[in-house]
Amino acid sequence: MGIFGRKDSTPETTTDAPAAADAGLASLTGDWTIDPAHTTVGFVARHAMVTNVRGRFTDFTGTLHLDGADPSRSTATLDVRMDSIDTGNPDRDGHLKTADFFRTDEFPTMTFRSTKAESLGGDDYRITGDLSLLGVTKPVTIDLEFNGAAKDPFGNDRAGFEGKAEILRSEWGLTWNAALETGGVVVSDKIKLQFDVSAIRNA
Repeated sequence: MGIFGRKDSTPETTTDAPAAADAGLASLTGDWTIDPAHTTVGFVARHAMVTNVRGRFTDFTGTLHLDGADPSRSTATLDVRMDSIDTGNPDRDGHLKTADFFRTDEFPTMTFRSTKAESLGGDDYRITGDLSLLGVTKPVTIDLEFNGAAKDPFGNDRAGFEGKAEILRSEWGLTWNAALETGGVVVSDKIKLQFDVSAIRNA
């Protein structure tokens, strides 16, 4: 039985090991809060057709509801402050906040609200949801890998996930670009989203 609940097609056995594994995963059922101090919400964009620029957002909040029996009852939310963008270059970050890109004065927040969660087998899962940015809402599918669960030194129950997705920024109205003399453009349309999530079980 997976984190998001759907039982795989492997036949049940009468041995203790599978039962113990199912019990461990089912124990994650409940409400969780994403820990921003140990979570990365990042992205990768192709620059000038030759290299990757990586960035992240440093101010965000998020929640998970994990259900060990029914995947349709597992949910995820994420709210990101767009002016917290950090690509390691202040001038570039400033440009990204302007009307050419994120228009952070007018649209300060990007949100994700899940609409579906499913198990793909093993530690692999998939969440589909609505990504809202610049006043546009479109579906996004995120592939997740469950990294495990543990109790930290402060007594918190933690669960970890790695996630990835690909989007076309133009679908949210992010169309600014500049042509290169050698052909191509400065910024790729395809953006890779990357997530390293540490969540703490709510008391």
